[in-house]
Amino acid sequence: MLTIIGLTVRYGTTLALDRLDLTVGRDELFVLLGGSGSGKTTLLRAIGGFVRPEAGRIVVDNADLSGLPPHRRPVNTMFQSYALFPHMTVAANIGFGLRQHGVSRAETRERVETMLALVRMQGFGARRPGELSGGQQQRVALARSLAPRPTLLLLDEPLSALDQGLRRDTRAELVRLRRSLGISFVLVTHDQDEALQMADRIGVMRDGRMAQVGTPADLYERPADRFVAGFLGAANLLPCVVDGASVLLPSLGVSARASRRGVAGPGLLALRAERLRIGGEPLPNEVHGVVTESAYAGDALAVSVRLADGSVLRVKRSLADGLGGAVVEPGTVVRVGWQPEACILLPE
Repeated sequence: MLTIIGLTVRYGTTLALDRLDLTVGRDELFVLLGGSGSGKTTLLRAIGGFVRPEAGRIVVDNADLSGLPPHRRPVNTMFQSYALFPHMTVAANIGFGLRQHGVSRAETRERVETMLALVRMQGFGARRPGELSGGQQQRVALARSLAPRPTLLLLDEPLSALDQGLRRDTRAELVRLRRSLGISFVLVTHDQDEALQMADRIGVMRDGRMAQVGTPADLYERPADRFVAGFLGAANLLPCVVDGASVLLPSLGVSARASRRGVAGPGLLALRAERLRIGGEPLPNEVHGVVTESAYAGDALAVSVRLADGSVLRVKRSLADGLGGAVVEPGTVVRVGWQPEACILLPE
């Protein structure tokens, strides 16, 4: 559906996108993830036609969009601010783009009603944006973006203004709508949980390039480097020496066993916090340390363990069975263990 080839964008002397390549499939929900200044929003604006690239091509559904203004592209953008017209009713806001495209009044009314039903806002057509909650305004903005039936919908932090419960519900709503309409979505977010739960694929951006593209499971279980491992979910990184599936941790004087073979030589062992266990039955891989902090986080305890070399392991201890004996006090000497399958081997 979307093909981007060698896209380069500069703001003065600042290189915002650096020869970026990307493909997004038909009916795919693709999420762009990255830190501030990584180029996520610039990429979205370039696809939408709001930024003029210095070089490269943007092709949507086999049509080259080079030089086309935003209103002539088969693309709609839902901005973070929603940008609803305060003086218009909900129905007029949703139908605005249709009228701009010359759709008849009868068809506009019909499509507005369809969109209201789609976002579960029946009966709200006569209200104005100021009479709606934040979540309702978000749904109206989504309906307005969907009404012209774009080939591709771009969403810039669409859920950032919502509270946690409404954000969770709207997240599920977006996935449902995408499946029912068969539209490709490209969504920008800072929320890693949002990306992991919604995306068919994720692109992690860094310095105007794609650091890695893949399914949520690919990126979480098999990150390409320490940047992706540390950015997508908290990962403990320990210097190591790899020999096949054997991993030496020289600063701790212990060896570990991985389920996959790594590239021989110096590297990094990445361990996800939720894959580590404190105490209990002995595990194939173990180190000893002292608890420095234990914080209650509702569904888990966030425990920090200082190892002999001064490094700190962050452990997420599940509270699925309640607090019980899960609490460990600072100063306690503990064993931290993990299975070979938890080992992620990265280049140095």
